[in-house]
Amino acid sequence: MSKIPLKTIQGDNVGEYEVADHLLVFDKGEQAVHEAIVAYNAHQRAGTASTLSKSNVSGTGAKPWKQKGLGRARAGYKQSPIWRGGAVAHGPHPRKIKKKLSKKVTRLAFQRAFSAKVDQGEITMIEDLAITTPKTKEFAAVLQNLGLDRGGLFIVDANTDPVLLASRNIPRVEVVTAQLANTYQLLRYKNVIVTKAGMEALESRLA
Repeated sequence: MSKIPLKTIQGDNVGEYEVADHLLVFDKGEQAVHEAIVAYNAHQRAGTASTLSKSNVSGTGAKPWKQKGLGRARAGYKQSPIWRGGAVAHGPHPRKIKKKLSKKVTRLAFQRAFSAKVDQGEITMIEDLAITTPKTKEFAAVLQNLGLDRGGLFIVDANTDPVLLASRNIPRVEVVTAQLANTYQLLRYKNVIVTKAGMEALESRLA
């Protein structure tokens, strides 16, 4: 059994929480983590960059000047990529940037990343993220109590408006539900804070 510290949002230690061994994976999954991160970053790209090839640039088809006798380099058309206002050679065009991952690989990647966080002692559990008013200073007080001067990832069972509104203006802080948390988010933040209800949802997801 691996143990993670259990605290209140006031920063008081109230015990430890045991994570079942069958939920953790250490002997495999590194390649799955790599593929999951590559896929996530690929999906963040819009793929809408567009440039004009020589067939798309408007202009006459006549030669700018005659082939010989002027002492200048040969030129066949005004849409040449080497001219100002001409085409773009081998430029990007709209395309779909997508990398498919199977559910098995996605689950293994998340499980491996979660296991690494537990092993490195970078996961803290809190009893509940009880924020009733959408005030930034109230969420900032929670960070200070927990010693999170560099922010962190908060994993909850279900998002509430006060929590989302109170945390959205704080840099390097993200609040996500256990069902939507992904491998990239786990690895992006050094500190991961999970509520009790959020951990139960994570365990059912990992199992």
